[in-house]
Amino acid sequence: MGHTRETAALVDGFVPVIDLSARGSAHGRGLIADAIGKACESSGFFSVVGHGVPRELIDLMHTTTNAFFELPDAEKDLVANRPGVAGFRRFGGVSALSLDQETPPDLCEVFASHVTGELGEEERDRLGDYWAPWKMANIWPGTPAGFQETWHEYMSAMTELSSDIMRLFASALGLAEDFWDDRFDRHTSALIANYYYPQLEPPLPGQLRRGAHTDWGSLTVLHQEDGLGGLQVLQTSGETSEWRDVPAIPGSFVVNIGDLMALWTSGRWVSTMHRVLNPERGNRSSRLSIPFFHQPNHDAPVEPIPALARPGYGHPPANGMTSGRWISTKMVKTFSTEP
Repeated sequence: MGHTRETAALVDGFVPVIDLSARGSAHGRGLIADAIGKACESSGFFSVVGHGVPRELIDLMHTTTNAFFELPDAEKDLVANRPGVAGFRRFGGVSALSLDQETPPDLCEVFASHVTGELGEEERDRLGDYWAPWKMANIWPGTPAGFQETWHEYMSAMTELSSDIMRLFASALGLAEDFWDDRFDRHTSALIANYYYPQLEPPLPGQLRRGAHTDWGSLTVLHQEDGLGGLQVLQTSGETSEWRDVPAIPGSFVVNIGDLMALWTSGRWVSTMHRVLNPERGNRSSRLSIPFFHQPNHDAPVEPIPALARPGYGHPPANGMTSGRWISTKMVKTFSTEP
């Protein structure tokens, strides 16, 4: 599959590979939107190539972020997550708790930042009358050099790419390309780095690098480290289920939808369970993955879009629920057992 073909090419498999390089033309956008729609109806996952994000920026983001996690704990703790501030967490949470499933803690460290974390305190306070991570200020390490600048540049690139994928989503659903604009003009997106450190001790029964979960929001764009697998997606057919590997394709991003998009589309599109496996015993390598969670405005409604609503589809979580409260509730569950 050439990355310059005027098609949205698919590779056989549960998670297709879609070439975005033709999205500059109306014909190309139509083909790409059709391929995306099919993927979101079946697995909710696809990989993208031809996305236009410079490889140099991706490599710099990876190198700079990995260098931070390799610092001594005392240096990383200087930018530790604390009340009012988002930064480094030694404890990666318990992903399965977001679905009310109890497992041992996930085996990873985390660094988090939010697009709203650069706003002033008064502006952030207006982003919901409840606890939420996007109401916290970002904190940045001084080492390695250029960390903050690299994260800002990467976050901007992810915002631009995600915004265009949302336009393609709208087209795939038969909506105007600008349909989502008023739900994302004050978006609360987050850039997260998951550092899966070397496992020097055997994990506990049921303990994974990331436990099985769905994503909570609208859209995730993930960069996996080339050559290091571990991400799996649950394929369900009738009464049978099977975990399927998602390969790390050089130069690609893995894209998946979350719970909000499934709710907005009345279940036409699926938010699929996924997890990150442990390495084989004796393999003491680390792994870095960097997801960008493109989250809507905190007050965006959680209810089916009228044009897509269909009889018999399950009700949203609660009448009057907003995306902010939905995501905040999931976050609180994930970190409810923090030591």
